Amino acid sequence: MIEARAFVDRLREAGYSHYSGVPCSFLKPFINYVINSDSLDYVTAASEGEAVGISLGAHLAGRKTVTMCQNSGLGNMVNPLTSLNYPFRIPGILIVTWRGEPGIPDEPQHEQMGAITHRLLETMDIPWRAFPEEESEIEAAITEAEASIEERQRPFAFVMRKGSVAPYALTKQEQTDFVSTKPEIFPSGERSTRTAAIESILAALAGDEVVVATTGKTGRELFTVADNDNHLYVVGGMGTASAIGLGINHARPDQRVVVLDGDGAALMKLGVFATIGRYQPEGLLHVILDNEQHDSTGGQSTASSNTDFAGIAAASNYRHTYSVERPGDLSTIMETLPEQSGPALIHVKIRPGSPSDLGRPTVKPHEVKERFMQFISRQPR
Repeated sequence: MIEARAFVDRLREAGYSHYSGVPCSFLKPFINYVINSDSLDYVTAASEGEAVGISLGAHLAGRKTVTMCQNSGLGNMVNPLTSLNYPFRIPGILIVTWRGEPGIPDEPQHEQMGAITHRLLETMDIPWRAFPEEESEIEAAITEAEASIEERQRPFAFVMRKGSVAPYALTKQEQTDFVSTKPEIFPSGERSTRTAAIESILAALAGDEVVVATTGKTGRELFTVADNDNHLYVVGGMGTASAIGLGINHARPDQRVVVLDGDGAALMKLGVFATIGRYQPEGLLHVILDNEQHDSTGGQSTASSNTDFAGIAAASNYRHTYSVERPGDLSTIMETLPEQSGPALIHVKIRPGSPSDLGRPTVKPHEVKERFMQFISRQPR
């Protein structure tokens, strides 16, 4: 058994300062120590997949990250770890607890995952080792993780057994004031295309913002309209674009972020609305381009026709929320937003469909990541 301080302080020496995850009882002393620290950031996520997105965003902003979860939550991480971290070559440390370890009594829901945890990591091509249980093992463990990350530019996992970390009490708890807001609803009217909406949004930006576009047609249309170093095309990990935006702005509060989301993607991870509302990223603008369809897969309907995204965002503690259809009203909102602190959300109803000759990004994901990170690093703090 080790003290949480011994492992976390050694990670801090190696430059790790940003933590995100979903708690597990095995992780309790470890998470408590991080939360209590004034020099570390801990972002508690609504789901483990969301935590991967938050950590990814923090990495893009130049932070070294640790993402933590119970092994049952590792299943929620599979999609973003394989379709985002892998093609974008996003490194970081994972700490996964080993609930359901064979031979150790546990709840029935952990039995199968306990038997396959290590094989699941190996199937995802994520190197792992046992979390150190003696302080004499910490240096070698972190050295191994750092060497793997440096060589592969992908995650490295520690698998934590029960009782690995000594108890540590939580003495600090973050509180967020609730901002009572109501959505500003503009009159209905003729809806624009996705392309026209993207063009309108880009035209209103100063140029020092970063733009994160969700997977599918949104990212493809952004690339077609304008391929710039400050654009990130989220080719996988459907639903994590807003978590990535949160991670960027939380790690670099001075960096304004515009997330171009879709209705299907937003519905997939609605929990991130609450996380954004809790952490109040002032530089985050969350735009949902809603055509009520899964446009990339043939136009199947989503549930957005009966979903009030602006209302959900307001109830989740976004500071400014808007619901709009007419292109002119979108332009009006964009003109006033620089004067307001976020988080803000614009729910934009658009027409279904996309250009028949729509292409795909020709820049490889890891190249997009590298130029995106360089753009952020050049921005004055």
